[in-house]
Amino acid sequence: MPRSLDRRRFVALTASAFVAGATGGCASIQTVPVTPADGRVHLSIRNYPQLSAPGGHLRVQPNGIPSPVLVMRLEDGDYAALSSICTHLECVVNVEGPRIVCPCHGSEFDRDGSLLEGPAERPLTRYPTMIEGGVLVIDLTTTT
Repeated sequence: MPRSLDRRRFVALTASAFVAGATGGCASIQTVPVTPADGRVHLSIRNYPQLSAPGGHLRVQPNGIPSPVLVMRLEDGDYAALSSICTHLECVVNVEGPRIVCPCHGSEFDRDGSLLEGPAERPLTRYPTMIEGGVLVIDLTTTT
C-alpha cells in the first residue's frame, strides 16, 4: 500500500528538489576533500581564492568526518568553520548570500553560525580556527 505524503513532507521534498536543481551548477556547492592531520585541517589561503575576501566561503569534506564543514570568510576578516548540519532536524544547510539557510524547514543562520530564524533553537556547531603563516587551521577536535 502506498504511503501517504503529508503537507510538511511534500513541501520539504519539493523545496529540496528545487534547490538541488537550481543550484546544481553553482561552484559554491562543490565540496573539496581534505585530509586532517592530528584532528586539524590546514588550508593554505593562497590555494583557495574564495577565502581571500570577506564574504567568501568554501565547503570542505574532511576524511573521517561524516558531514562537510563550511569555511566562511567573515566581514571583519576573521574566519568561521561551521558544521553544515542544521541543529533542527539535521538537514544539510546551504550558503545563500549573507546567510546560511536550511532547505528543509527554513532555519536561517548568520555567516558566523549564529541563529537568526527558527525553527532551529541553537546555532550551528562551530570549530575553532587560527591563522598560522598564511594557513587557516581548523581544529575538528573541539567545538564552540
